Order: sequence, then structure tokens, then C-alpha cells
Amino acid sequence: MNQKALASTTLAAAIPPGSTLVTSPTEIDRALDTMAREIAADLASLRPIAVTIMNGGLVFAGQLLTRLPFALDCDYIHVRRYGRLTHGGELEWIAGPHVDVRGRTVLLLDDILDEGRTLAVVKEALLARGAADIRIAAFARKDRGEAPAIEADYVGVIVPNLFVFGFGMDVDGAFRNLPAIYALPVEAGAA
Repeated sequence: MNQKALASTTLAAAIPPGSTLVTSPTEIDRALDTMAREIAADLASLRPIAVTIMNGGLVFAGQLLTRLPFALDCDYIHVRRYGRLTHGGELEWIAGPHVDVRGRTVLLLDDILDEGRTLAVVKEALLARGAADIRIAAFARKDRGEAPAIEADYVGVIVPNLFVFGFGMDVDGAFRNLPAIYALPVEAGAA
């Protein structure tokens, strides 16, 4: 067994019992390709600043950015709402942005659009710093049955209203590096 297969097998064995697969690696690749085409069609001529929201957006951004066939600048911000909770708390602004966004188009990259409160606050903060336009790319959008505080311009996949993890999303700090998206059993983590 090669190292990549061994690592995936070992990590998969550690997934919380009762978790279910929501989005496979193949579905993730297809969604990334679709998002890249849509973003390129809209932003290729603008040389946007791609701003990743850490830590969740890291895996998504790393895989999306290599698919974008145009010049762009990269930066990140580090904000946190969940911490070690399964439900959102107060927003903590930790770092960034580090580049001047005045007059620029910003492509904001995040792992998931749930209630939308974090993305709404970040968008307003970047507009207050003078960004000309903000486009939001969220890899996953939670199907909550109600509209979030803000909508994303680009969405990769729709996930159920459950606590999901993998592909950047975590459970108590772990499993961001899974190549697929899983849901915790309902009794283990509320949506």
C-alpha cells in the first residue's frame, strides 16, 4: 500500500463512529472544477485578491487556486467563531488582511456558508477598508431551510443541516485534512 493510501486508511479509521459520507473526493473535484470555471469567467480580467478565511478555508483555497488560470494576489484573514463549539459564538478577529484592498475586487474564500454571520462581518470589514467589490466563494453551503445572513456568489456543494467535517471543516480541531466531507451522527453534534 502506498503512503497516500495508508494515510487515508489510517485517518478514515479514526473518523467518529456513526459518521456518514456526505461528499466524496470525486464530487469535490467536480465541484472545484465548476467553481473555477465560474470564477474565471467573472474575474479573470480583474486581477482580484483571493482572501482565504483561516483555518477552514485553507484546504478549499489550496485546491481551488491552482485551478484558476489568471493572475491574482493572495492573502488571508484569521477569524474564528466556533472555536471548540459545535454552534457559532462571538466572532474573534485574529489576523489580516495584510494587503491593501482599496479599490480592488476581493474573492473571499471559506469552507462553509452556514448561518452566514462570519462572512457578513468579514465582507463589511473589507468594504469598510475600501474594497471595490467582494465576491464570496464558499465550498459548501448548509441546507438550513432558511436564508443565511449573506449569500455566496460561488458554491461548490450543498450539504445537509448537520455538523459536517472534512475538506477544511473540523471536529474539535481535527479532520480538516480529510479528502471528503462527512456528517457527525445527530446525537454527537447538533447542526
